[in-house]
Amino acid sequence: MADLEYTVRDGVGTILLNRPHAKNAFTLEMIEAWAAALRSARTDPDVRVVVVTGAGDAFCSGIDLSVLEAVGDEPLALKSMLTEGVHEVARAVDELSKPVIAAVNGVAVGAGMDMALMCDIRLLAQSARMSEGYIRVGLVPGDGGCYYLPRLVGMSKALELLWTGDFIDADEALRIGLATKVHADADFMGAYRAFACRLAQQPPINVAMIKRAAQQSVHADLRTALDLISSHLAVVHGTRDSQEARAALRERRTPSFEGR
Repeated sequence: MADLEYTVRDGVGTILLNRPHAKNAFTLEMIEAWAAALRSARTDPDVRVVVVTGAGDAFCSGIDLSVLEAVGDEPLALKSMLTEGVHEVARAVDELSKPVIAAVNGVAVGAGMDMALMCDIRLLAQSARMSEGYIRVGLVPGDGGCYYLPRLVGMSKALELLWTGDFIDADEALRIGLATKVHADADFMGAYRAFACRLAQQPPINVAMIKRAAQQSVHADLRTALDLISSHLAVVHGTRDSQEARAALRERRTPSFEGR
């Protein structure tokens, strides 16, 4: 069994972190495979949604400490390990127009929490717990936590979580907007798979354009955002999938989308 497994089924590409004995702490080899899976999903027409989850009772406990020990105390070597290695996943997620779901099945700590934050949606099992945790080991968030967390929960709450390293449970994550939905542990796998399959059945061009428009609009003024979306709508309207959606609505049947 590989430490990271990537499978495609029913339009869903699933990245499974598969080191349960280490709470799915990642190695640099896993990072390389993780980024490669995301890049593959980007151009694979059979993949419409990507799910990231963990094996066993953990999502991801962050970077394996043996990696840090191997790098040593040389600042430039550590910076290179992050920018040329670990950060490849964040860049690959950012380049992916398809939905990326973090199915947080258990504990997510440090860079493991950051990996969940960079996804579009976070679905949590009831037993899941999350912590930025870096400060407790004398570090600062090295995988985008200071970027993603304020955008999700606001600056004040983000700083509280970053400064204290406190754990939050699934219900608190839902309350503050960090989690999208929480499911009972027994139902979790079926629930996140059903949601991913539901998104995979949507028209993929529309899904991609909605994602990009939403991301770009966060950084744009109103007029720019409206101009962008008017162009997107005009393009989408002429696609076969758009015509199929309207025909299926008229004929009261389930549409079948081709991504064209």
